Amino acid sequence: MGYLPGESQLEVVGKSSDTQVLKLLEEMGSDERADLFNLLGEDRREALLRRMAHQEREDLKRLARYEEGTAGAIMTFDYVAIASGMAVSQAMMRVRQTAPDAETVYQLYVLDNDGQLIGTMSLRQLMVARPGALVDDIMIKDVIKTPVDKAQEEVARIVARYDLLALPVVDADGLMVGIVTHDDAMDVAESEATEDIHKGMSIGQLEDGVSRVRLWSLYRKRVFWLVLLVFANLFSGAGIAYFEDTIAAQVALVFFLPLLIGSGGNAGAQAATLMVRGMATGDIGVKDWSKMLGRELFVAGSLGLTMAVVGGPHRYFSRRRSGGHHRRAEHGHHRAVWQHDRHVLTVRTGAF
Repeated sequence: MGYLPGESQLEVVGKSSDTQVLKLLEEMGSDERADLFNLLGEDRREALLRRMAHQEREDLKRLARYEEGTAGAIMTFDYVAIASGMAVSQAMMRVRQTAPDAETVYQLYVLDNDGQLIGTMSLRQLMVARPGALVDDIMIKDVIKTPVDKAQEEVARIVARYDLLALPVVDADGLMVGIVTHDDAMDVAESEATEDIHKGMSIGQLEDGVSRVRLWSLYRKRVFWLVLLVFANLFSGAGIAYFEDTIAAQVALVFFLPLLIGSGGNAGAQAATLMVRGMATGDIGVKDWSKMLGRELFVAGSLGLTMAVVGGPHRYFSRRRSGGHHRRAEHGHHRAVWQHDRHVLTVRTGAF
């Protein structure tokens, strides 16, 4: 159910009874359950909440209240927690008890009596440790974690940077409230990459996939930037019109207009792609604009000189060919005039 698009989920829920929907929710992960719950209308939510167990109802309401686009909105409550002070044998028993409902069992989290996260360990570490050893002695105390209000793209970046199976999420008091699994983080990364590609091509963010989005929405997201580009091209046309006399005097310049327009567009697309992707991966930020501007000006100047060197010989030989054609045309004109004058002179001589 969680793999279906939002519209398809709503269609299935709309054709199902409350009992059937509750069974579907039980089979879904807590994060997917909260996403579906937020899509439902207020009346359907209240009807489902009244039929849920108290603990499930509280967990769902708590997860659904986190702001969209944050770590809290994509985290899950289904993780394996181990109490501090447990022996390895006790921890193994705890894993067996909670594993059936856990999102992942390969990463375990050690909590103190207040519920604060104090350490983590892998299932492998637990399995190879002595049964009588304490989890506090084998756990990793330097835990990578994230606050519940962290932006989801930052969460995905942390998971990818440290190659984590899951990232623990804590609240403002340091209490562990959930985990963001690797697959959920990669879904976020894919969504963010798609958004960045759309921005790089001057397309607004789409509410759904391109095959499912409404035609009006697809038109509206694309027309704004295209209209702006039309006005930009009008300014380009005005610039060309300003040099109309020069172009008329040097007709060979016309052959370079496609080269200039195409090269300028390609160079701009390259620069925009590099900057958008750099901002998406966190490689550059707003504070780096002056440094990146200087680097881009240097690179752009070098590219322009290189293209001038490549295109210069073509311009030279084009001008020579144009000059040769002009001289041959002028010579032909003079010869025609001479022949005409000779013919006139012959006619007049014969008349005398």
